[in-house]
Amino acid sequence: MPIKDAELGRDVQILHPDLVNLYGCTVGDESKIGTFVEIQAGAKIGARCKISSHSFVCEGVTIEDEVFIGHGVMFTNDKYPKATTADGRPQQASDWTLRRTHVGRGASIGSNATILCGVTIGAGACVGAGAVVTKDIPPMATVAGVPARILSSPEEIGAGGAIKQSLPNSRILNNI
Repeated sequence: MPIKDAELGRDVQILHPDLVNLYGCTVGDESKIGTFVEIQAGAKIGARCKISSHSFVCEGVTIEDEVFIGHGVMFTNDKYPKATTADGRPQQASDWTLRRTHVGRGASIGSNATILCGVTIGAGACVGAGAVVTKDIPPMATVAGVPARILSSPEEIGAGGAIKQSLPNSRILNNI
């Protein structure tokens, strides 16, 4: 698997360069890229990010600084993917619409999450493992499930980051 035409910042760590597929993308300073990761042309990874093994970051995805991407996270960029057009010919770039996705600074995305195209994950948000994100996530919110639902938001978090005990989901969140 190649690293081709990728713009890599200072001190980027690629644990197994022969086992990644990076092309036409940008990776910021001090980021770490795990084994079997693919980052497509036009994708942008910020500084000090960690992209764990087996993850797929497609064209149209922007990941800001200090973001954690767990193992096997998948991003999409086409709301209506098809192999062929209505007349049966193979689909070309001009036959579909790229939908951009944005991940804010310091967000964390758990292993095996799927991020559908066209969403914004706010700064500091946390996406639980296995979640399917179909809508925007506010900054600092915690989401989980299929589809992903908000379990906590900044208004529900007390001093020191503890979840307020009166919330219905607080027992679950405090046991994580």
